[in-house]
Amino acid sequence: MNDTITYTQVKSYIGSTKAVRATLKGLGLLRMHMTVTRKDTPELRGMLDKVQHLVRIVEDK
Repeated sequence: MNDTITYTQVKSYIGSTKAVRATLKGLGLLRMHMTVTRKDTPELRGMLDKVQHLVRIVEDK
């Protein structure tokens, strides 16, 4: 079982709170159009849910 999730930052964090900026940094998204693939965990899903207005999610199975 090798479930991963791929996500890309599609909007800028300018005007966002410090918490949102810290969440993006924790997700490994440092700039626009950056794509990251990580293991799908509940903690990661929670972080992505918090910044769902800034990212696009692609699930890999």
